Amino acid sequence: MDIKKDISDFIGDPSVIEDINFEVSNAIIYTKSKKFFLESSELIKELVRKEKKRIEVRLDPDLLMDEKEAEKAIKKIAPEESEIKEIWFDRDRSLVSIEAIRPEVLNSDNKKPINEIREATGWSVTLSRYPLIKSDIVKAVRSMLYENSKFRRKLLNSIGEKIYGAKFEVDDKYWVRMSALGAFRQVGRSAVLVQTPVSTVLLDAGIDVSNSKEPVPRIDAPEFDISKLDAVVITHSHLDHCGFLPVLYKYGYKGPVYSTAPTRDVMTLLHLDYISLASRTNSKLMFDIDDVKTMLKYSITIPFHEVTDITPDMRVTFHNAGHILGSAMIHLNIGNGFHNLLYTGDFKYANSKTLDKAENMFDRVETLIMESTYGGDSDQQPSRKETEEFFLDIVKKTLDKGGKVLVPVLGVGRAQELMLLIEEWQRYGILPDIPVVVDGMLWDVTAIYTVYPEFMNIDTKKRIIDYNNNPFLSPGFKHTVSEEERQQILSGGPAVILATSGMLNGGPAVTYFANMCEDSKNAVILVSYQGNGTLGRTLQNGGREIDIELNGKLKHFTVSCPIYSIEGLSGHSDRTQLERYVNDIRPRPKRIVIGHGEESKTLELSRFLRKRFHTDTVVPHVLDAVRLK
Repeated sequence: MDIKKDISDFIGDPSVIEDINFEVSNAIIYTKSKKFFLESSELIKELVRKEKKRIEVRLDPDLLMDEKEAEKAIKKIAPEESEIKEIWFDRDRSLVSIEAIRPEVLNSDNKKPINEIREATGWSVTLSRYPLIKSDIVKAVRSMLYENSKFRRKLLNSIGEKIYGAKFEVDDKYWVRMSALGAFRQVGRSAVLVQTPVSTVLLDAGIDVSNSKEPVPRIDAPEFDISKLDAVVITHSHLDHCGFLPVLYKYGYKGPVYSTAPTRDVMTLLHLDYISLASRTNSKLMFDIDDVKTMLKYSITIPFHEVTDITPDMRVTFHNAGHILGSAMIHLNIGNGFHNLLYTGDFKYANSKTLDKAENMFDRVETLIMESTYGGDSDQQPSRKETEEFFLDIVKKTLDKGGKVLVPVLGVGRAQELMLLIEEWQRYGILPDIPVVVDGMLWDVTAIYTVYPEFMNIDTKKRIIDYNNNPFLSPGFKHTVSEEERQQILSGGPAVILATSGMLNGGPAVTYFANMCEDSKNAVILVSYQGNGTLGRTLQNGGREIDIELNGKLKHFTVSCPIYSIEGLSGHSDRTQLERYVNDIRPRPKRIVIGHGEESKTLELSRFLRKRFHTDTVVPHVLDAVRLK
């Protein structure tokens, strides 16, 4: 398929085309004709319908208004209520990115402000939301991308050339298979290799932070060759799904990594936090900051529901997974409809405070690869109403005794769910105005939440866009980052403390726990999955005589405070929700591959689904390969 020739032939006038570049599977026409730049929209719409590809016209970089003059023009044209905060110029791609408190104002009135900026300056406009909570990571990520604009123009074009330059034929020798490199009959180090005669794509690249013996995916499998890896696609930002990604770049991978925009930002923050934590504990580093920077240079973000070619014979579409901000189910259309694969990653088939439930409607699905974290026969979570009432009762009783409540959480997901829940209780006077401590990195993640309301449910989205009513800016939230601030909280009165890590295997939560656990007035509420071998699992199983390493010294503790486990706030689907999802998904897949669960749970879920739906189920071991077609 010669897209460039088709575009040129359709336009008919070669003099208006200075260059045609790819940005992955999108075609960008650069022109030196301002008339064509401003007046070709109807022609391009017709061309898009014909080619079924996204095609855009931009002015040649040599004809763009000077950046300083363009900035003045933009601020003059933009409505004041949009509250522009940052303007980033990418001359190599003829793009200006405008960061505003209310970017939707610039998109209003049939995009009149954007069109006026385009006409006055020649720059093509992209919009992004400015974080209402100061976010160094969002600024660093965006700065990194613009600093490498020349590199990225070449990269994006080379990916497009590769996609459209290779020819393939779906014949009787064509095949699709998957290899289980991690998180099968176990939780942690998620990695699924999908191969055809043409392409090799890795879905997720995680680590297992609770497993010191086998923390990384089995990239020593004979079918994994990093030099032949075409693309990596990440479902979400938890380290068990993305923590190995910088290592791939350290080992020499030079290809794209696809994710949603919030996933890119949050996983970058979690990678940097991993480096910081490893440095503080003198642990061996798997990757360093340069590897994270390299990963960012190769990152490509895709919104939900946008079909994108990522290899000559694979198209990816992201669908909401309902797990955490930006979490996506990966739908792969392989071989122009030869086989359709849906990989759920972690998903929640129920609405939450922040997100809509996982999507279940697709054009085609022949193979479903689904998680089973809570897929065991007895894994039934209480209702959300019961869970919230139980959580509230624990908090009230603890505060009445003058105690503190520690909630160890992962950096993203449940922490923000709890923030919304507690903010609501305090807003309606159900809870007193005691401090709600949001420790360290959790605040940085929450800042990213304020940037991407379009990935949330309609109610939370509306409140964030109406920034005077933004729930994450509640005055009840107290942000702490230093040991001195933590000690002030610990020596003070009643409080609710949200701190990482969710499994109590590191992070500030361990410091809080060590200072609180021997006082029966306090309480600990475990709301996350607790991995084998973690302090959280030990406490969950009834362990009360424990040793914790603090400042390089092992110290013994006798736990006197009550320990509660609450499953109903999980971002994972329980057994009932997993069953309901398989019942509701349309079309019904012919095969279900079950992973991301302890061995007993994957086998129990497999037996149940096979009997209930008469569907072929497969439960691979790590290193197994399964031919899908």
